[in-house]
Amino acid sequence: MDLIVSTMNDLPGYTIDEVLGEVTGLTVRSRNVGTQLGAGFKALVGGELKGLTKQLMETREEARARMCEEAAALGANAVLAMRFDSDEIGQGYQELVAYGTAVKVTKR
Repeated sequence: MDLIVSTMNDLPGYTIDEVLGEVTGLTVRSRNVGTQLGAGFKALVGGELKGLTKQLMETREEARARMCEEAAALGANAVLAMRFDSDEIGQGYQELVAYGTAVKVTKR
């Protein structure tokens, strides 16, 4: 069974057998200079900042993958109540953390 990740506190159709604890995945990235310049020009005319959107999605996936690795190392087969949190660290650095509760579940 692959690791199930859910933003819910429970998992319909499954029984939580054991709570293993909080797991996190953290990444800190600097912004790409080219992306920053493109975003600056785009800000003048409006619209989506596609370079920054792509970078943020990659950052989220990296943090989520690290959280899943930590959960699997504990023996979990699911992570519940998963959330993301982010912050700016200094000029041009972005921190993103994925976190949740590692659990063992069985299908009913």
